[in-house]
Amino acid sequence: MKLDIEDIKAILPHRYPFLMVDRILDMEPGKFARGIKCVSANEMQFIGHFPKQAIMPGVLILEALAQAGACAILSLEENRGRIAVFGGVKNCRFRGVVVPGDVLELFCEITGQRGAVGFGHAVAKVNDKIVCEGDLSFSVT
Repeated sequence: MKLDIEDIKAILPHRYPFLMVDRILDMEPGKFARGIKCVSANEMQFIGHFPKQAIMPGVLILEALAQAGACAILSLEENRGRIAVFGGVKNCRFRGVVVPGDVLELFCEITGQRGAVGFGHAVAKVNDKIVCEGDLSFSVT
């Protein structure tokens, strides 16, 4: 299953400047989502992070990963119209920087869910090199 930006906006409540997924390239609802974020020099965070060497903040990479995972979990019929709230991050490692012009590849696999609480393993890559990896938890409200 593929989603364009309008499909994503129908699932996620996020809007500019905090919508961090531009496209879902492949997805199985409730299982996984693979998407992209096209990183642009025009984004607000680059005004101050850092003025002379623009680097995408790690927390925004994590947010993009979480939003990809949210597309997968919120695409389930029983979760339509709900939101997924970040619960936590474990075992997170940053292995590279993300700069304007990069295409950030996002992958989040839903690894489990107990009631409203769920878990996922997420990986972000640029040019097939891992820049961030970690385990996310969330609550569907």
